[in-house]
Order: sequence, then C-alpha cells, then structure tokens
Amino acid sequence: MGSLASYRRVFANPALARLLVGEFVSSIGDWLYLVALLVVVYKSGASPVVLGIVGAARIVPYILLSVPAGIVADRYDRRLILIVTDIARGAIMLALTALTLVDGSIILVVALSLLAACFSAFFSPAIGSLIPSLVTDERELGPANAAWSSLDNLAFIIGPAVAAILITVGTIPLAFFLNAVTFLVVAAVLWRLPTDRGRTAAAPAVSSEGGGISLRESVRPVLRPLSGLGLINLFDGFVSGGLAVLTVVIAFEVLGAGDAGTGWLNAAIGLGGLIGAVIAGPITLRRRLEIPLAVGGVTLGVGVILVGQSTVLLAAIAAMAVATAGMLLLEVVATTIFQRAVPDSIRGRTIGAMDTLTVSAYALGAFLAPILAAATGPVVVLLGFGMAMVAATLVGTVLVGRSAALAMDPGAKRFVRLPLFDGLAPAALEQAARHLTRVRVTPGQVVVRQGDPADRFFHVLDGTFEVAQTKDPGGAPRFLRNLGPDDVFGEIGLLRGIPRTATVTAAADGTLLVLDGRRFLELVGAGPGLTSRLLDVHRGASARLDGSRTDGSRTDG
Repeated sequence: MGSLASYRRVFANPALARLLVGEFVSSIGDWLYLVALLVVVYKSGASPVVLGIVGAARIVPYILLSVPAGIVADRYDRRLILIVTDIARGAIMLALTALTLVDGSIILVVALSLLAACFSAFFSPAIGSLIPSLVTDERELGPANAAWSSLDNLAFIIGPAVAAILITVGTIPLAFFLNAVTFLVVAAVLWRLPTDRGRTAAAPAVSSEGGGISLRESVRPVLRPLSGLGLINLFDGFVSGGLAVLTVVIAFEVLGAGDAGTGWLNAAIGLGGLIGAVIAGPITLRRRLEIPLAVGGVTLGVGVILVGQSTVLLAAIAAMAVATAGMLLLEVVATTIFQRAVPDSIRGRTIGAMDTLTVSAYALGAFLAPILAAATGPVVVLLGFGMAMVAATLVGTVLVGRSAALAMDPGAKRFVRLPLFDGLAPAALEQAARHLTRVRVTPGQVVVRQGDPADRFFHVLDGTFEVAQTKDPGGAPRFLRNLGPDDVFGEIGLLRGIPRTATVTAAADGTLLVLDGRRFLELVGAGPGLTSRLLDVHRGASARLDGSRTDGSRTDG
C-alpha cells in the first residue's frame, strides 16, 4: 500500500479523521498562542528570568503531571478527559484575551500560562491511548500516528506565521482569542466521537487487590521492549533538546549566518519533520518495524553529526532536515511499536511515564548543550550527541526485538510462503495476509460452483476437496482431482475475469483461508510479470488436463 493509499484509509475512518483534523486546528492555535505569549511577556519589560519561567512552563508540568495524567487516562473515558481539558484551556485563553486587552498584570498572565500547561499535560496520555481504540484494525494505526505527526508539523509552520501577521498589525489579543476558539472546536469534535467504553473494564484489570492483575504483572511481559523504547526516547529527548539550543550557536558562531541563519535552520526543522512524518505512514504498514526503528534513530544521529560538520548554510539546512526527518520517523515508528506491544489497560500510565522521561531528557539536553559547547565547541558536542543517538538506537532496537513485529497466525505464515507468490515482496504478502478470513467447511459443502462469478481466492489449510467439471450443459460432472493442504484454487477466474471453471466440494472437514478477489488482484499486481506467469501455468495445466483428466495437474475452481 502506497503513501497516499495509507492516508486515504485513515481519513476514510470518520471518527479518526474528525479527531485528527480537530487536533490539527488546535495545534495551529497552540503555536499561535505560544508565539503571542512570549511577545507579550517580552514587551512587558519583564526580566529574562520571567521570560525563562514562561519558556519552562511547557516543560515542568509535563515532568510533574504526566504520570498522574496517565493514571487518569487508564481509569476514565479518554474522550471526556480531552473534552474537559480542552474546555479548561479554552477558558484560560479567554481570560488571557481579556488580560491583554486591558494590559493586565504580567504575573497573572504567566500564572495562567502555567495553569494551561498543567491541563496540557493530560493531552498526550489521553490521545495516545484513544487513537488505538478508534482504528478499525492495525493497518490504520501506524498511518494514523504518521498523519497526526504530519499535521502537527504543518501546524508548527502555519501557527507562527499567523502569529507574525497578527503581531505585525498589532492585534495580539486576537491570537489568544483564536486559540480559545480552536479549543472549543476540538471539544465539539470530540463530543461526537464514540465513548471510550473500555475504561470501566480496564481499571479492575490492573488492580492490586482482589482477583485482578497487578500493574507489575501487566508490565512484566512487555518490560524488555519498554526498556528499549525508553532508552531510545531518553536519547531522542536529550539530543532534541540540545539541538534546539545549539541551532542558534551554530548559526552565529560556526556559519556566521546570524538571525537569518537561525530562521532558515528552524525552517529546516519544520520541513524535515513534515517529510519524516509523511514517509512514516506507509512504512508503519510493515509487519516488522525493527529496521525502520533503527533507520530513524541512525538517520537522526548522523544528521546531527552532519549539522556540526557543515561549514556553509545550505549544507547545514540539508543536514538539519535529514536529522529531523529521521527524528519524526523514529518517533512515529516507536509510537506504533508501543501501541502494538502495551496492553490497553496500562497504556495511559506507560505513556505518562515515557513522556516524563522524554521531557526530562529534553530539558537536560537543552541545559547541558550550551555548557558543553562553551567548553569544547558546538562541533564536538554535536558529534558526541549524534554518536550517542546511534548507539542508543541500536541497543534499544535489540531490546525491543520481536515486539516490533506483529504476531502472524501459523496459517498466514503458510500463506505468505506459497510457491505461487514467488517474486512478491514480503511486505506485500504480509499486508495481504492481514485480510485473510478463516473458513471451516464440512463434508459435502460446495465451496465454489462452476459458472458462478469469481470473487475470492482460496488456500487449503487442512482437509480434502474434490474438483469436478461439466464440459457440456446438462452433462454429468467429471472428477478432475483432489486438493489437499497448501493447494490453492480460485485464482484463474480472478486473473482472467471469467466465471468459475469448475466446482470444488469439501470431501472431509477442512479449513480454508479466503482472500477477497480485489485484494488478491492487488497482491499479484505488485509482482512484475507475476500475473502473466500465473496464466502461463494455467494454460499448461489446461493442456495437460485435455489429454488426461486424472493426471493430478492443477485446475482452477
């Protein structure tokens, strides 16, 4: 499935599409608000300490409240959590609008911004746990995460641009008001989503009392992959925080590009992030995600090293885009692996713990990077950060191990190994295998009837099936052959677009794997020349059957 097809599937899910679009609008408002807030504080004549407190307002509440927010997300309806926090933040934005209109106390402005950040800490555990409950099947999960990241990066571009326009024309209060409107919009969208009914049943499942499963017992089976993801997130946050601060240092001290260079490097961050998130959509459709996880982390690390080694602005911009593309690929893939591996009943808490870890590491990286750069130079610091990211990614990927792959049913494993599909990409086969339907049959049951439309492809898992054909209208059917385990039928009618050429009847109890005709044609169409090779095989088998109807050659049903 290609990139556009993967995203079309996500937005064909009405509930998921409404959530993503609503949060996109809200993200634009968030970036709009953040720029406006910093401008208000700066113009108030407040000290750099106050400006620093406002900047830290985005970090400290996440460190303190992410774990409690995860506990809340596991115990209550996640949709309602998002609605309540959005309404609360919308009310705070209206209060900030009023304050800026009357030139109110800057201390009160800062206090309200801190309160808004406290409510924001509940967002990630709630939405990160809600998205898996809205997808119709796992195929939408990775693309949904990628779409969310893509829209968030696009909002990072649009929000500050709108803020710049409003600031230029002197209407800063309007920025806060527009953010309030976006919160109300997304609250209305969330209200129309299905209730997250699983919360009522989930809380007892991890209770430490009675007959429920304890939190420790729930975490134990996924402790190893969580350790790997935690290690990767730790270094991702640390490197991201350091890179964000050193962007200014690189622009001024290494490249000599000044303010313009800083702007171009930040633009590269947005562009690279958008590219990484977009390409992550089809990549996350793979059954195994170890390689994409490693590629994302290594690309981030190498990109960071190249930023430090660049001596001209254009090269630094390209390296920054590479680094952030790797970062977003890493984060989307890691999120998808996390959602696959972690049980729903503890997902909120583990997201909260991961957020605490990542944000703390981000703050530490942002704090240490300039200090280390002053002592050793930014080039050396970025070299060390990049190498550490590569090493952490490789170790973390090993720890994640098999949890990065979807478990495949034994029957599906036999399906993807059929000689019929030699030459097809494993990813295409694994994708098709997710659409297989298992059907039990009893003796005498007709599976396909000669003359009926060809609409499905069949793979025999077990049992015996008789193939018979009527040459002349009204004539008696003639036995052609028996089909057994790992035989297939139904492909020729699909490939040639003709009715069934024979009748297939179960001779004993058996099991079939059934693939919809459209998906079968998509599958064989993905292999260059495979369709014509299959038809050649059929023509050869038909010629042999004309000479001897009992020689055991294949016949399509």
